[in-house]
Amino acid sequence: MALAAPGRAPDAAPAPGPTLALACAAPLLALVNYTVPMTTLPQMTRDLGSGPTGPAWLLNGISLGLAAALLVAGDAADTYGRRRVYLIGLWTLAATAVAAALATGTGMFAAARVAQGAASAAVLTGGLGVLGHAFPSGPGRLRAVGRYGAMIGLGIAVGPLLSGVLADAVSWRAVHWVVAAASVALALLGARWLPESRSATRRPPDVPGALLLASGLAALVTGVTEGRAGWDRPVVAVAFAVAALLLGLFVAVERRRRVPLLDLGLFRRPLFAVSTGGALVVGTVVVGLMSFLPAVLQLSRGMTPLSSAALLAAWSGTSFLTALQARRLPLSGGGGLALGLGLSAAGTLVLLDAAAHAPWIRVAAGMVVAGVGSGLINAALTRLAIESVPAHRAGMGSGAGNTARYVGSTLGVALMAAVVGTAGPRAGTDAAVLVCALVAAVAGAGIAAVARLTGPGGTRPPAPAARGSR
Repeated sequence: MALAAPGRAPDAAPAPGPTLALACAAPLLALVNYTVPMTTLPQMTRDLGSGPTGPAWLLNGISLGLAAALLVAGDAADTYGRRRVYLIGLWTLAATAVAAALATGTGMFAAARVAQGAASAAVLTGGLGVLGHAFPSGPGRLRAVGRYGAMIGLGIAVGPLLSGVLADAVSWRAVHWVVAAASVALALLGARWLPESRSATRRPPDVPGALLLASGLAALVTGVTEGRAGWDRPVVAVAFAVAALLLGLFVAVERRRRVPLLDLGLFRRPLFAVSTGGALVVGTVVVGLMSFLPAVLQLSRGMTPLSSAALLAAWSGTSFLTALQARRLPLSGGGGLALGLGLSAAGTLVLLDAAAHAPWIRVAAGMVVAGVGSGLINAALTRLAIESVPAHRAGMGSGAGNTARYVGSTLGVALMAAVVGTAGPRAGTDAAVLVCALVAAVAGAGIAAVARLTGPGGTRPPAPAARGSR
């Protein structure tokens, strides 16, 4: 999704204050909704009668919807109107939140969450487009985009706490009614205050690419999730084979389209590959781990949803504060991402053995260090989406990075569930934490090396001229 094109006159004069507030409410609401099952997973699993693979589906549904819809929603916002897509996303989010609150089984809840992911993609891309139209350039845009990005950390902090409070006081279902009410309120306010804008150049919809990407990702997630009940089961092999076929067809189709959903040529730019690959790693080893950790702590240490949410807030709250201040650090996008992954690895290692008997101060310290790393990561990935692509491809860069992050989080949750379910809460969590820390450390070192070799535009800088040459 590209930011508003300067060559097109707005359909309505934007009011900067309300526009900034409503646009920043998009990631806040989307991430609150994204994180609400983290602290209520044990109760949900029990009430919905979930089987061995049920918990991963309960967590993964919204990630799958987001990953499949982000690029499509961005194109739709640019073509048909950013305000329109934002409002459609909010009304859809309200309806699917009601469906989640009324769910009577794992399948119904997971389906509602997939639809919520698609709705959240519309809210996020539409909101960012509206923001770009209202703040087209200069320091005002930098501040606005910084606040937009920081809302991701705040939403991750608020969601589990809100869910835990309501689960203790009423039921795990109550938070979904709150999300529905908030979505309706924002939709009404957005219809009143937000201006409409569209891209100067309309892109034809890439229907084959969208269908192949969505179905290929669904097959991939099915294989990883169902593998928890046995990797030699036929359904797992078939799912992986279908995923390979569909994603291979997606690459073939995108290479031939004049206006593709994803320009594969961008991967020849080193920083774009770093941005997208880094987002995939972050989703898998950072978001995936933290998404499953509260449930593990409840099962292994008898914590309540509220207490596990408070512990998670040490990570997400630190991430929020760090992201707000990250622009003051003299780091490039690649350097910030590398440092963030290194700190996440260090904080994650402190969590080793946290599922059983580590002192609370050690667990909290690990969460804080990992939170600083996560804040640097969020700021760096947002910056890399701009630095790593030409200016007219900024929307595609952002969409590709976000898609990779949510694909990674889907895989990370499924793999965490598989490891913990096989080895038990203590040994499984220790193994998963160790692997996540090592992958983050290795990825951070690799990204730092690439960042040193490439310029801010994602291409190798020219070699210095030989002495005496003209």
